[in-house]
Amino acid sequence: MSFEEIRYEVADHVLTITLDRPDRLNAFTPTMGRELMEAFDDADADDDVRAIVVTGEGRGFCAGADLIGGGDTFDWRDRQEADEVPRDLGGRVALRIFDLTKPIIAAINGPAVGVGITMTLPMDVRLAAESAKMGFVFARRGIVPEAASSWFLPRIVGISQAMEWVATGRVFPAREAHEGGLVRSVHAEVDLLGAAHTLAAEIAENTSAVSVALSRRMMWTMLGADHPMAAHRADSRAMFARGQSDDAREGVTSFLEKRDANFTDKVSDGLPDVFPGREEPAFT
Repeated sequence: MSFEEIRYEVADHVLTITLDRPDRLNAFTPTMGRELMEAFDDADADDDVRAIVVTGEGRGFCAGADLIGGGDTFDWRDRQEADEVPRDLGGRVALRIFDLTKPIIAAINGPAVGVGITMTLPMDVRLAAESAKMGFVFARRGIVPEAASSWFLPRIVGISQAMEWVATGRVFPAREAHEGGLVRSVHAEVDLLGAAHTLAAEIAENTSAVSVALSRRMMWTMLGADHPMAAHRADSRAMFARGQSDDAREGVTSFLEKRDANFTDKVSDGLPDVFPGREEPAFT
């Protein structure tokens, strides 16, 4: 794939997306946002991609929004049409990640602040280098958390920890991120990408792609459910559909025959509808 501000590389069923503006610590731009969404579209359409790792080129993951526009960086009035509120691009990226059918892992190799950290919240797992620093710095810039992070962050770390980081706007080390539940593990910088790829390979080599995609959709969707009955309904529909699949037969047979499974069902063929009648909310 040809992109200007990211790299897209697939090997052994794992897609590595690298934010590639190292001279600006991979600061986020409209071009980067558009390219990320295009990359996720490409990944969802490619059955060879079983898992995704996102990292940054050079010594940073993403230093937040590129502030080259100065004090008017966040003045979006020139983007406004009629009385409509312009959509936050970070939020569009986050929602695209939320809708992914492939599991996605963030390998946070350096500074990740502002949108540089909020874009990782809809990712499934976050790993960090020992040298990485993170910060929800919005209040120190006179703005507010974006990228739908007011939904994601409290669900990941709890409301108290989320508010402490957001209200102070401080930049904190990887150790604090780990203690607060934001990252799964902390690694020496030279080991970080290898650890992320090891986890991605465990998914790619051992599981049904359709089962993982459907499980991801169910778990993220259920974060907003008001009763476990909603999960029971979805589980029942999913089990009924997947129980009839070639992958389910292969999963059980391979276990009984004590061999590795060869799953053949494809995500591109579609996922069963386990939330009938559910409509995608509109931006209004």
